[in-house]
Amino acid sequence: MGTRDRPADRGRRRGVHLVRHLGREIREARTDRSLSLEDTGIAVGLSAAAISRIERGLTPGVPLIRLASLCEVVGLELSARTFPGGQPLRDAAHVGLLNQFRLLLHPRLRWATEVPLPGIRDQRSWDALVAGPGWRYGVEAETAPHDSQALARRLELKRRDGEVDGVILLVRSTRRTKAFLAEASPLLRPNFPVEGSRGLGLLAAGADPGGSAIIVLPTSNGSAPATRRFASGGR
Repeated sequence: MGTRDRPADRGRRRGVHLVRHLGREIREARTDRSLSLEDTGIAVGLSAAAISRIERGLTPGVPLIRLASLCEVVGLELSARTFPGGQPLRDAAHVGLLNQFRLLLHPRLRWATEVPLPGIRDQRSWDALVAGPGWRYGVEAETAPHDSQALARRLELKRRDGEVDGVILLVRSTRRTKAFLAEASPLLRPNFPVEGSRGLGLLAAGADPGGSAIIVLPTSNGSAPATRRFASGGR
């Protein structure tokens, strides 16, 4: 099973790459406009040497505001936005939901956490993977679901690319989550045809759940693990 480094490390490497790329673009734009390092530096309050270092990607900690100013001086406009990427840092509630679910599974089932998707360059991973003889399911835990369209799209893409038989979506039994599931049912139901209670019951018996399912687990209060009678479907 592959491994992934920490989200902060991935972000740092991406940031260094972006700064180097921007430096090259700034240099190309500056030379195209016949601007000297000295004139460019004066315009933004930096020395010629500092501009040169930025252009060569030697100042990975350069502020975004300074890069935006430099871009404007050489005739560029800096634009930034974010996209869904690698696996984020998990909080205690997220880990607790996964651990609670694992305690309900039959001991003979295989369980692994943070399992990378098959693609070499794919930074996504399953929160967990549960598998039995001839089948395996990606497990995703959502402690505060809010955007049903984004959630459905993300899970369907991971199911498509993840080489699994289906997806088990874990959520916590809270008033907010129940309201979310009721509203999102028309969108989520086609992708999660198996009732949560049935899917959990089969997994507790060590069997294939028979398809994707939404399993609602009770709020953990430090008592004994919940039994499968608490699980429900994604209605």
